[in-house]
Amino acid sequence: MGEPAEPGEPVAALAEPAGSGRAGAWARLTANRMTSVGLAVLGLLLALTALAPVLPLADPDATDLSRHLLPPFSEGAWLGTDQFGRDLLSRLVWGTRVSLGVGLAATLAAALVGATIGLLAAYYGRLVDTLLMRGIDTVLAFPYLLLALAIVAALGPSLLNALMAIAIVNVPFFARAVRGQALAIKNLDYIAAARLSGFSDARIILTEILPNVFPVVVVTMATTLSWMILETAGLSFLGLGAQPPTADLGSMLGNGRELVHRAPWVAVLPGVVILLLAVGINLVSDGVRDVLDPRLKSGVLVRPAALTARRLPDAASAAVSAAPAPALGPDLVLSVRGLSTRFEVGGRVLKAVEDVSFDISRGETLGLVGESGSGKSVTALSLAGLVASPPGVMVKGEVWLNGGSGGPIDLARADLATLQAIRGGRIAYIFQDPLSALNPVLRAGEQVAETLVRHRGLGRGAAMAEAVRLLDAVKLPGAREKARAFPHELSGGQRQRVMIAMALANRPDLLIADEPTTALDVTTQQRVLALLDELRRETGAALLFISHDFAVIGDLCDRVAVMYAGQIVEQGSAAALFARPAHPYTERLLQCVPDLKAPHDVTAIPNLPPAVDRLPPGCSFAPRCHRATQACREAPIALRALDGDHAARCLYAEEVAAGTAAPAGAPAHG
Repeated sequence: MGEPAEPGEPVAALAEPAGSGRAGAWARLTANRMTSVGLAVLGLLLALTALAPVLPLADPDATDLSRHLLPPFSEGAWLGTDQFGRDLLSRLVWGTRVSLGVGLAATLAAALVGATIGLLAAYYGRLVDTLLMRGIDTVLAFPYLLLALAIVAALGPSLLNALMAIAIVNVPFFARAVRGQALAIKNLDYIAAARLSGFSDARIILTEILPNVFPVVVVTMATTLSWMILETAGLSFLGLGAQPPTADLGSMLGNGRELVHRAPWVAVLPGVVILLLAVGINLVSDGVRDVLDPRLKSGVLVRPAALTARRLPDAASAAVSAAPAPALGPDLVLSVRGLSTRFEVGGRVLKAVEDVSFDISRGETLGLVGESGSGKSVTALSLAGLVASPPGVMVKGEVWLNGGSGGPIDLARADLATLQAIRGGRIAYIFQDPLSALNPVLRAGEQVAETLVRHRGLGRGAAMAEAVRLLDAVKLPGAREKARAFPHELSGGQRQRVMIAMALANRPDLLIADEPTTALDVTTQQRVLALLDELRRETGAALLFISHDFAVIGDLCDRVAVMYAGQIVEQGSAAALFARPAHPYTERLLQCVPDLKAPHDVTAIPNLPPAVDRLPPGCSFAPRCHRATQACREAPIALRALDGDHAARCLYAEEVAAGTAAPAGAPAHG
C-alpha cells in the first residue's frame, strides 16, 4: 500500500491533450449532406470558370454562320452552337465567370455599404439613426427590381451600371440586419467598459461591435449572393446588363428565348447553369450559417431531437425493454440502474454520467450534490430522455418508473409518445432560471393552464380557474392578478413559484428541481425551499433536488448522493453522510461549508476536476485527494456498501468515516 500525500500538498494537473478533438469548420460544414451537394455543384462551376483561360475552349465570341444552331454532341461543339455559330460550351463557361464576378462584386459592395450604415446607425442612434434608416426605408419603399431597372435606365445599359444598381437595391438588407444585431450589443457591459477605458468610437465599432456582427454579415452575403446573380441575369435578359460581344448567363438566355421551339438548347443550357448556381449557393449558405452559429460548434448541424439518442446494449431500438420489469415496492417511485450518458463531440467522447444508480421513494427527497460539471443535471435530464441529441447519447442503464396501469416502465427504452405523456405529467421539472424557462409572450396563468389542457384534457375556462388555484396554492400573492402578468412583470421568486405551480399542476409522481434557488436572494431562497418541502409532504411526490450547496441539501433532503466526474461517489441518509462522510470528496466538500455555530477554516479543494473525456485510470478524485495512494490510481473503484444504505466509492471508506466523527461542517480529522 502506498503512502498518502500530505494534506494540502499540490497535485499535478492532468496534461492537456495535443488537440481538443473538436470538429473544425470544414468538418462541420461537410457534415451536412445537402451542404456537401451544394459544395460539389458550386465547386465544379467555380473550377471551370477559374480555369477558363487555360482550358482548350473555342473563342466565345468567334462566329461561324455555317455552323449555326448545331445540336449538342456535334463534332467540335459538345453543347452545340447558337444562331451565330458561337460555341455554347465556351460561352457558358465565360458567361458563368462574368455572372459570378458581377454577383460577388455587387454582394461585397452592398455588404460594405450596408454594414457601415447599420453600424453607424446603431452606435450613434438618435439623429444619425433617424437620417440613415429613413433613407434605407425610402429605398425599401420601391420594389427592388423596378428600382434597379430605373437606376440602369438612368445610367445607361452596361454591366458596370447593372452591378451598381443591384448593389444599391440590396444595401437595405445588410443595413437592417447589422443594425438590429448591433443594437442588441451596444448597450452591453463590455461596450460600456470599452468607453470607460477611453477607447475611441472607431475602435469600439471596429474591435468590439464589428466582430460580433460579422457572422450576420457573412450569412447575409451567402444568402443574397444567389439573388444578386439572378437579378444581374434578369437585367441582362432585358438587354440592360452585359452588352455584345460580352456575354453573361442572362444575356445568353435572352438571346435564346426566340429559339425555344426551334433550338431549345440555346436557351435551356444557360437556364440550367443559372439554376445550378442558385441551388448550389443556397445549399452552401445554409451550411455556412450553421457553421458560424456558435451554438452548433459541437460538430452537429441539426436541431436537437425530441428524444435522447440511445445506443443501449440489449434493445437499443425497442420501445420496451426485452428484460422483465423488476419487482418494485409500492412506495418506490423511481429505480435507476447503471445509467450512462455521453456526449460525442467530433472525435471526443465525454462521459458525462457513468454507471449511476439510485432509488427514490414516495414522499422522499433525494439530493444530488457536487461541483459544477459533475453530471447532476445530465443525470436528471437523462431520466426522461431530455439530453440534447446530438451530441448526447445514452449508452447503458435502466430507468424504471413505478405505477400506472401497465406496471413499471423502463424510461430508457420507452418510445417518444410514452415519454411525452410522462413529461410534465408523472415527471415534472423545475429549472434553475424561470425567466428563460417561461415563454415571454404568454401570461403566467396561460402557461400553467397549457399543461393542464395537455395532460388532463381540461377546457380553457376550467384550466384557467385551476391555474389560479395552483398559483394560490404555491403562495403567490394576488394569484388572480399575477395570472394575467407576463413573466417579465414578475420578480424572480414569483416566477419560480409559477414554475412550481406548473410542475405540480398534474400531480406528478416525481418532481425534479434543478438548482431552483440559485438565482434567488437568501430570503426568497428559504421561502421557496420551505414551499417545496411543504408541497412535497402534502402531495406525496418524490423530489429529486439538485444543488452544489451542501447547506441547502442538509436543510431539505432525506438522502444524499454525492456526484463527482459523472459518478456517484457516496450516497446514504443525510444524517449519516453529514455525521460520518466516507469519501474524501464528501469530507472536503463539508469542510467548504461555513458554520457559525462551529467555526472552522474553510479551505478549497486543490486543483480542478478532471475533464470527463480523459479521466484518470483509477479513482477520478485521486489527483486532488490528500488520502490517495498508489492503489487508488491503478483501477476503477466500485461503490462499496457500508452500514445501512450508506455506500462510498473509496478503498478506505471505513477509515475516512471513522476519522470524521465531527458534526457536519466541522473540519475533518486524519
